[in-house]
Order: sequence, then C-alpha cells, then structure tokens
Amino acid sequence: MSYQPFVTKLHTKTKRDYVARVNEFDKAKCAEVAKQFEYDYWDGERQYGFGGYHYDGRWESVAREMVDYYNLRDGDSILDVGCGKAFLLYELKKLLPNSKVSGIDISKYGIENAKEEVKDFLIHGQAQELPFEDNSFDLVISNTTLHNLKIHDLFKAVTEIERVKRKQAWICVESYRNEKEKVNLMYWQLTCESFYSPEEWEWIYKTNGYSGDHEFIYFE
Repeated sequence: MSYQPFVTKLHTKTKRDYVARVNEFDKAKCAEVAKQFEYDYWDGERQYGFGGYHYDGRWESVAREMVDYYNLRDGDSILDVGCGKAFLLYELKKLLPNSKVSGIDISKYGIENAKEEVKDFLIHGQAQELPFEDNSFDLVISNTTLHNLKIHDLFKAVTEIERVKRKQAWICVESYRNEKEKVNLMYWQLTCESFYSPEEWEWIYKTNGYSGDHEFIYFE
C-alpha cells in the first residue's frame, strides 16, 4: 500500500472560505440537502455542494497520471466507486478507448447527468455492496467517496474494493493532520460521516485487508 497523490494538485487550486460556510448559512440544513446527492448537491447553490459541477477537462491530467503509473493498457477493466458524473472515468476511456469501464454511484442525478460517452457503463448502487464478481477489474478507484460512509459501511466498502480488484486499487478520502485542518474540514464538509487522521485511515485499510494505494486531501 503506497501513497499516490493524483488529485491533490487539483484540490489545492480551489480557494475556500471555511468560516463563511458556517456563518452565512444554516449548515445543518445545507447538509441535509446535500446528503440527498441530487440536483442541489451537484448543480445548485454552492452552500449545498459543488455549486455547478460541469465538465471542464480538469480530470484529464489525473487520468494520464493514472494510466502511466498503473501501466494501464487498452482493453483493461476499470471500476470507479462513487463515480458521480463520471468525468474521470470519461477521461480514462478517452485515453484507453477499448477499456472496459464501469462506474457505480448512490446518486441517480449524478448518473443521469454524467458524460454521455460513458453513461451506459454506470449503475446506481452502493460502495458497500458492489454487484461484481471477485477479481473483476484491473484497476478500482474511489475518489472522495468513502468518507461519506459511517464506520460499519466504510469497513464493508473497503473490503468490497479489495474483493473486486484483480490487480490494483486507489482510494482518496478527506483527512486532517492537525487541529486547524480538522476544524476546516468540519466547517467545509457537508456529507462526511467518517472523520479520521491519516494514521486512522491506514489502520482501517489494513484491518479490512486493503492492499491498494491511497491518497488524502486536506483542508489547509
């Protein structure tokens, strides 16, 4: 299990007003709306989530790094757990046109508004109950999804990712290294259920037999 920071560069480009998130809005009500993972979360006002999550090509560089690092070949199978609108999966499919891509997400709205080119490869479902056979995918990825699960479902999801991967996997979650980052995370997050330090996340991975790679994003 190694640390592979594919998305940190994108994450740190966004400027966030952490205090405004709790001072200017009813944070509890915003979280209730966000946790429905429907229109407001993806394309509504910023206090409910993304504030409009549209394709802009930002995930192309991440896809290229993944293809290079994992030595992916055209024809390999790739699963995105928590794919959302599947922009990253689309970029991977562009680079590997003959790859067998699949995505799963809890948000029906996200899937319905995904990139048309990969929409037929997406299904509605849960990370803790992946409807795939053992050792089905050459690469399984999960980008900023698993921290949205409570501990019992989180354990199941990590186990499921390990079960369906044939070769490699990568999980990215929100985390914190100090009290400032912990407070910023709590101010900013809307859907997070699992708040853990890197050491705790690594313990969770090892406890559940996860052997893939990982990354953390921090709210500095």
